[in-house]
Amino acid sequence: MTLELLSPAKNLDFGREAVNHGADALYIGAPAFGARAAATNTIADIDALVRYTHLYRAKVFATVNTLLFDHELEPAVAMIRQLYNAGVDALIIQDLGLLECDLPPIELHASTQCHNATVERIRFMQSVGFKRIILARETSLEQMRAIRAATTVDLETFVHGALCVSYSGQCYLSHALNGRSGNRGSCSQPCRSSYDLVDADGRTLVRDRHLLSLRDFNASAHLRQLVDAGISSFKIEGRLKDISYVKNITAYYRQLLDSVIEGHTRASSGASTFHFVPDPDRTFNRGYTDYFLRQRQPMANTATPKSLGKRVGEVVAIGRNSLTVSGSEPFANGDGLCYLDADGRLQGFLVNAVQGRTVAPNRMPDLRAGTPLWRNQDQQFERLLQGRSAERRLALQLHFDATDSGYLLRLVDEDGLAVSQTLDADHQPATRDAAANSALIVKQLAKLGDTPFLASRVDDATGGCYFLPAAVLNQLRRDAVEQLIALRINHFHPADTPRSDLGEPYPQPALDYRANVVNQRAEDFYRRHGVQQVERGLEQTGDFDGKALMTTRYCLRYELGACLQHRPGGNAAGHPCLERPIQPADRLFLLNNGRRLRLEFDCAQCQMRIYPA
Repeated sequence: MTLELLSPAKNLDFGREAVNHGADALYIGAPAFGARAAATNTIADIDALVRYTHLYRAKVFATVNTLLFDHELEPAVAMIRQLYNAGVDALIIQDLGLLECDLPPIELHASTQCHNATVERIRFMQSVGFKRIILARETSLEQMRAIRAATTVDLETFVHGALCVSYSGQCYLSHALNGRSGNRGSCSQPCRSSYDLVDADGRTLVRDRHLLSLRDFNASAHLRQLVDAGISSFKIEGRLKDISYVKNITAYYRQLLDSVIEGHTRASSGASTFHFVPDPDRTFNRGYTDYFLRQRQPMANTATPKSLGKRVGEVVAIGRNSLTVSGSEPFANGDGLCYLDADGRLQGFLVNAVQGRTVAPNRMPDLRAGTPLWRNQDQQFERLLQGRSAERRLALQLHFDATDSGYLLRLVDEDGLAVSQTLDADHQPATRDAAANSALIVKQLAKLGDTPFLASRVDDATGGCYFLPAAVLNQLRRDAVEQLIALRINHFHPADTPRSDLGEPYPQPALDYRANVVNQRAEDFYRRHGVQQVERGLEQTGDFDGKALMTTRYCLRYELGACLQHRPGGNAAGHPCLERPIQPADRLFLLNNGRRLRLEFDCAQCQMRIYPA
């Protein structure tokens, strides 16, 4: 099985750095219709990124994964043709109306927004021509194994980054509250807001906490299990994250994936050398969870939706204008440190001066000895990552020889691609020792500098018998390298992928608003596959009454220790957020800025739903 590390590319520069730091593939926002409206890119930049990635046999996937209204289908298809002509390797889509359009023969990946959560759904998506399915983030290892056993399609899963608390594609909360639809690429992230939890009588159980804000996903401890479960693509979330995050997290997972790749094939070529030690704790994170990979667990960070960073120790002494901290982490001026106050809320300060384990804050915080500290701004680490923090090189063999009319330089790269460059010149006998002259020729040819190549072997078949000026050897090498670069870019251009639809019936005869049908082509698609009733999506109807605005496997009752299955007595008095215990019969509501949302718990499905109240 071929294993692929898939990294986010906010733009051309971020994409290049992701490749340099070990990515086998990138996903990047198209000029429009992507699920991150703030991360769009021009066709020209995507074309340049394709050329760069194909040099390393890496790939570029363009995201066109929003729901499309009828009037948007034609411009979307025209844009897809431009992406195809730019050499994009695959298209990530959500709206199945596109399958009824005249698309170019480009590989299609089913976005996680398609709600790829069941064997039946994924088998159907395979039957209509998708080459890859991006699984719902909530998918467990056990479910992955069952999906792999029932299908042959490529499976992709997220392994790191921010988590949507709702099933992707099944969240309408942002749209209902302020008209910004996540399915249309403009989510306002109400899940990161603070809420009060109240009962039906209006009594407050939890006050002003980020009750829907999950920690970040981190599956790094389970890569081998994911491979064994049949996952072939490992995706890092983060098209809106900064460049330090992209470099650090890509490098971290590159090293981990290389450690488990034995018996499998890597998806791209070249080796990355890092000028820093990757550490996911040192860039943006809200604390970590492995979510539902193994079993249900507490997974929210109710104190803050902001980054905690790396835990650096505990306060052991408090001076008049300073703090002494335990541990061994070095500090630097400008570091940002944070802590949870007595109410469990995030507070922070900057470091003005450092002397050993003692730091002088820009303002003295109100905390006690024993308080844990985290660093969410690591100045030294950021300086490392702002520079040239990695290099990626392709192994290259060079063979130099004489010909009847001059000289020949043959290059063969690690993928077996070869070019030959000739030089017409007279054979001038060497005036120095042949062995020494040959060593100079080898040394000169091996100077590959800022090219994508690193010499693994250089042969001089002339034995050093002839003299060539260094400038001539350099030009010969440069011409050969340019020829090989062009060959690699063109050689790894994606092949056409015609789509075949087997015409299998959809597993359900009727679809409600959660199928997200907002154009006639999507309705035609489902009806062609046997669906008899199709309700239009909320982005089109705007009718939120009685509709679940969010469906999630995350459960507030469980998070607060009052799960009706695991703790049927409802005894959660000890949870630090609670002002009073949650009782089994309590009807629960979320309040935010005067808006009231009703919670419903489906214990049979182990799901929570949020409705307008």
